[in-house]
Amino acid sequence: RRLRYRCGEETLRHFLVMALFAALASIIFGAMAKDTTRERLIYGLKVFAEFMVIGLVLSWILYFIP
Repeated sequence: RRLRYRCGEETLRHFLVMALFAALASIIFGAMAKDTTRERLIYGLKVFAEFMVIGLVLSWILYFIP
């Protein structure tokens, strides 16, 4: 029998690694994509939010696949 329950520390670690990756990728994408500093900041925040939302949605969907 497989148990799907993870301890809170492991789940938090996965979430923090995902957030760190999203932050680093959004900084790089934001720095290379737009012209002005304001556009770069807005684009970077948008990319960060997209990474986090897509990651959480995918993890929620994949949780139910054995």
